[in-house]
Amino acid sequence: MKRIQILITVLLTCLLVTGGYAQKNSRSKGGVSLFNSKDLTGWKVHGTEKWYVENGELICESGPDKEYGYLATNKTYKNFELDLDFKQEADGNSGVFFRSSLDGTKISGWQVEIAPKGMDTGGIYESYGRGWLVQIPDEKENILKQGEWNHMKIRVVGEQVTTWLNNQQMVDFKDEKIGQANGSIALQIHSGGGIKVRWKNLKVKEINM
Repeated sequence: MKRIQILITVLLTCLLVTGGYAQKNSRSKGGVSLFNSKDLTGWKVHGTEKWYVENGELICESGPDKEYGYLATNKTYKNFELDLDFKQEADGNSGVFFRSSLDGTKISGWQVEIAPKGMDTGGIYESYGRGWLVQIPDEKENILKQGEWNHMKIRVVGEQVTTWLNNQQMVDFKDEKIGQANGSIALQIHSGGGIKVRWKNLKVKEINM
């Protein structure tokens, strides 16, 4: 009996160590931080919705106009891996745009969806264009942890876009139009009001081709 208990203990320890290693290495190695945990240096606000820093976290929140709002990087990124953590409060309808450009609050580019369960978090949407390019399978909707911290990874290289949510691959596809574009990374707050999302650990690694 003691031998069995020892064997079980060893196996559980190996699983914990292996799981911790896998989780640690799910994030891109290297890269630079996009958010200094103090202010919005390196970013530009588009629209009248609220973007601010609280306790080292970046927060987007609906303002009185209840319109679309964006926080875009001053720098453009063509080929990259982006890691970030987000926590949805209230509605939580948001997104991460890549290779995007903005004219006021009209955005051209592609959005990795962040939304409540059942609304394709991790899927790809083209604003003011073709609409949904890739939605996630129904069986992956439960990967999102509503009201808790989630980790998202986005890889954009040439025509290929791959997304992961909490270490699970959500979409992987190629698109010629995306491959021809370049632009900034932008966080979105959806119109309609009542939305609040927290962000932290935003880190980007550029990929040379």
